[in-house]
Amino acid sequence: MSISPGKISLALTILLGGIAIRCGAGDLPIGHFGNGNYGDWTATGAAFKSGPASGDSLPKLEIENADGGLVASSKIEGDQPTGTLTSPVFRIERKYIAFRVGGGDYEYSTCINLLVDGKIVRSATGWRSDRLAPASWEVSEFHGRKAQVQLVDASSGDWGHINVARVVQTDLPERMPVATGPLYREALRPQFHFTARQWAMARLNPGMQQEGWANDLNGLIYYDGEYHLFAQRWAKCWIHAVSRDLVHWTELQPAFWEEWQGSGDQSGTCVVDYKNTSGLSPDAANPPMVAFWSRFDNLTQCLSYSLDHGRTWKHYEKNPVMLHAERDPKVFWYAPGNHWVMMMYGGEQYQILTSTNLLNWQDEHHPVKNSFECPDFFELPVYGDRSRMKWVLI
Repeated sequence: MSISPGKISLALTILLGGIAIRCGAGDLPIGHFGNGNYGDWTATGAAFKSGPASGDSLPKLEIENADGGLVASSKIEGDQPTGTLTSPVFRIERKYIAFRVGGGDYEYSTCINLLVDGKIVRSATGWRSDRLAPASWEVSEFHGRKAQVQLVDASSGDWGHINVARVVQTDLPERMPVATGPLYREALRPQFHFTARQWAMARLNPGMQQEGWANDLNGLIYYDGEYHLFAQRWAKCWIHAVSRDLVHWTELQPAFWEEWQGSGDQSGTCVVDYKNTSGLSPDAANPPMVAFWSRFDNLTQCLSYSLDHGRTWKHYEKNPVMLHAERDPKVFWYAPGNHWVMMMYGGEQYQILTSTNLLNWQDEHHPVKNSFECPDFFELPVYGDRSRMKWVLI
């Protein structure tokens, strides 16, 4: 007997591992969980080792709005373990990918990501609540391409877990993405000064709710035809933008994120190590960009570096480079002395340190008293007369 497509109900019940999950007509579940296991999804680490949560375990974990389905949860083992859970490869065939999500609200470290060609193109987090909230991504631009969904738990602190259920491809999501216009073309966005796209609830996803911001500007530097602007986003990451004329800016992905949840990456500075004094580049013809910043403890100073004009960054493997109860390091090259200089705030005064390689620093024991946060120190000619140079401390 044939059935007209028009008479198919808009809500079908699909049995996955014996658990009923409500899907709209034409929805495509992404992967299949089994009874007590994640089926064709692949887990790494310990965060997801116990399999999905269901039945009586849901109220014990305080997980709500699961509608009796299976929930991929890294909360079963507590907040300490970390790991990932990755779907099998699938082809994008619907306009949206929809899901329910709860848990920690740490972008990058407790999140659900969409990977296309191995790169994160959409991301979302929980809402610091274990009640699953419906969410979706608009993915029509990737139609026909192969993709994977990946759950990430890289956090071991408070709310260091993620819960996800009902991941499907659909043309009718339970909750539509928040409608936004093209970035940087919004009617009320200032067009002269740089303004951040605001990453927050969904890194790389302008369609999700956003609440990010840009505070302390860091590492304002010119290198090989580009001006670089970095800014702290409240100790979670350094946002990054580039310009060739100081008027038109292109925001890139955040340069780097905090090393682990709660460690923080506060204000600092960036330099180009043209002489490769640090040895961070294997090729002296390709000098490293080196960013200095303070952890949230205000006791340790760290660095990150880039070998590709600031497009990708790596935390220095021997961080911290300095144990010093200060913050806001300002670093520059002092050619007459053939060394680097660091000004750093702490205890209502600026400390002055020097180094020949950016990695080992010596306190010169000449503090500048009655000072306050974020120092800048540079030389300027008086009325443009380079025979009369003066040092300016801000």
